[in-house]
Amino acid sequence: MSTCSEMLSETEALWARFDELSATEFRAELEALLAQLPTGDPRIAFERGGFFDSTGCPEQAVPWYRQALAEGLAGSERRQVAVQLASSLRNLGELDAAEALLRGELEAPDDEYSPALKSVLALVLVSQGREREAVSTALLALVPYLPRYQRSMTNYARELLED
Repeated sequence: MSTCSEMLSETEALWARFDELSATEFRAELEALLAQLPTGDPRIAFERGGFFDSTGCPEQAVPWYRQALAEGLAGSERRQVAVQLASSLRNLGELDAAEALLRGELEAPDDEYSPALKSVLALVLVSQGREREAVSTALLALVPYLPRYQRSMTNYARELLED
């Protein structure tokens, strides 16, 4: 049996090969890796949700993502599942639930997943017909990566919400 960190590395390597395998092959390899985790580990539900999401079945992914959260998925994996769950909810037309999840996650301090959370929020806002707010959200997600103009882009993004 692999150690937990070895299993995580193997899982990451498997996801890197996702496009090289059939869905059946990928799922078989994924399940073999997940069998190494203890029963009730929230990463099992998280990875299964990711499989269904990545194979175009968001309606099957959502319950797995919700289970991962209910089982206490934490840290960066929790942030990842929030991005993925919100995206799936958006694809299923559950826009208010997606927005609430994202806004809740964005109350936490910024981290490497904050831009992804904000990007999905921008898509949700567009789906809700709130395009100006979506552009503002997208601009604010980009601000930390601009070599200059952070202050002016932040002000422009805020002005979009004033009109």
